[in-house]
Amino acid sequence: MNKYVTMLKTEIKLSFRGMDMVIFALCLPVVMVVLLGIIYGNQPAFEGASYSFLEQSFGAISTIAICAGGVMGLPLVISDYRQKKILKRYKVTPTSPILLLTVQVSIYAIYSLLSLILVYLVGSLFFGVRLPGSVGIFLASYFLVMLSTFSIGMMVGGVAPNMKVASIVASVLYFPTLIFSGATLPYEVMPTALHRIADILPLTQGIKLLKAASLGLPIEVACLPLIVMVALIIICGGIAVKFFKWE
Repeated sequence: MNKYVTMLKTEIKLSFRGMDMVIFALCLPVVMVVLLGIIYGNQPAFEGASYSFLEQSFGAISTIAICAGGVMGLPLVISDYRQKKILKRYKVTPTSPILLLTVQVSIYAIYSLLSLILVYLVGSLFFGVRLPGSVGIFLASYFLVMLSTFSIGMMVGGVAPNMKVASIVASVLYFPTLIFSGATLPYEVMPTALHRIADILPLTQGIKLLKAASLGLPIEVACLPLIVMVALIIICGGIAVKFFKWE
């Protein structure tokens, strides 16, 4: 435990020096809440809806940090540590490479949870956001989406032959996911043609699951997204474990 805490503190300091996660995981979601709050205010999501457009978008905005950490952060850090032989060096020390990877996952999970708290505080204090759904179900869904997205990052970072390939794959996954999944551009305002593209993206299904949980929608709405999230964890996690390259 002492090794874990010590390494966690060190890696967090390193991540703050880069500032990428601070900007994309903490600042960007808050900016999105403020922009949507200013544009839509307390306007109902649709005629007769009991919740506002911003409340409908809460689940989507809360995934921005998950996307930044899981799709971009993890693959780049893992491939960078492998390319620099850091993972190989840890094999001959009392601290294992698995501990290092656990610390990295923990860091991005912390960023995601901090982002979730900030998004809710800003939304509730300044724009009256109230979520009619179950808090417990929402948090469980949030961790499920986090695990599924992080499993994608572990898979990409674990099997990419070098930093360059990992960077290309991460970028190809990250930017379309961020824009078209509904995390930044609300799914509801997209043209119908874009819905077909968005529905292919894994995070889109995760966002649908979070919306169902936060708004208290019927469980039937969340069946497909739930299956997709679990399948991603099993498939991507399995590939990451089986084919992970330490050197």
